[in-house]
Amino acid sequence: MIIQHLVIDQYGAFLGKHSERLIVTKGDEKIAQAPLLHLESVVIANRGVSLSAEAVRECTERGIPIHFLSGSGTPYASLYSAGLTGTVATRRAQLEAYNDSRGLRLALALVTGKLQNQSNLLKYMAKYRKETDEALFKELRLRATEVMDELIEVDRIRQYPEVQEGSATVSHLRAELMGLEGRAAQRYWGAVRLVVPKKYAFPGRTGRGAADPLNAALNYSYGILYGQVERCLVLAGLDPYAGFLHVDRPGKPSLTLDFIEEFRSAGVDRTILGLANKSANLDQEEGGLLTKETRRMLAEKVTERLETAVPFESKRHPLGAVMQMQARHVATFLRGERLTYEPFQMEW
Repeated sequence: MIIQHLVIDQYGAFLGKHSERLIVTKGDEKIAQAPLLHLESVVIANRGVSLSAEAVRECTERGIPIHFLSGSGTPYASLYSAGLTGTVATRRAQLEAYNDSRGLRLALALVTGKLQNQSNLLKYMAKYRKETDEALFKELRLRATEVMDELIEVDRIRQYPEVQEGSATVSHLRAELMGLEGRAAQRYWGAVRLVVPKKYAFPGRTGRGAADPLNAALNYSYGILYGQVERCLVLAGLDPYAGFLHVDRPGKPSLTLDFIEEFRSAGVDRTILGLANKSANLDQEEGGLLTKETRRMLAEKVTERLETAVPFESKRHPLGAVMQMQARHVATFLRGERLTYEPFQMEW
């Protein structure tokens, strides 16, 4: 069996290496095994998991990151080979771009990608309701248009004289970009509320500390996506902590938070809302934490989505491969080898 993303979520599990594969055991029981040839990442999603030095060495030598998530899906550590941070030319260009037009143009493109994909997901959800609920179909199409209206504001910013002449930087216009992104998010999540079954008691989008099952599922799944996004950036030679749209703070992976926006709707929202509309059980323990079974199911579904082929650059590629290609496009754009950065658009 080919496993590309190994998720270890059982308390007391042990990750070791035997021959050309990683082996996960708990006591005398073998829980999982993954051939190293096909493995792309390891996710440790519970406390009490231990790792052998040999497994860590093998992963780092092969460029396989090990990501650590809390029970709610919040990433708190990642292990990479130290050699992956040796891409000096790319990182120097990335840091320099913050203070010139490249950083602003990249931020504008990432916001554009996020809004396009939010709108496209609403259109995707609408088309399946055209025959069964015409009123909901029209409302979702309206909300999709309202999200796209914010793109008019993005284009207006592109026409500012200081942007046209290249003297503006992202720090000058960050507040304006975050404001229009926030307005679009309100319209988007307001539309999502219309299609979520009442059994989930979805109050609207809530981040850390969410009590309802749908937000808990979204947060956990974003954590899975976060690890894959960070991996793509590191493999492209970029520094995940030197972003553009999100402000710099010690320990804040600003570029990861910037880049993930392009893929939230396509990678996670579509998956979780699809599960909700099939009335999937998103069981929680006391305190709102998702059960181990639910977390495992979500990790499997998000991984399946990342392995699903989507249209990109006139061909079909797995969504995870598109993320990697886009990360490399970011790197070549920042180095001046690509004139523009074009965001990925999901089909609907």
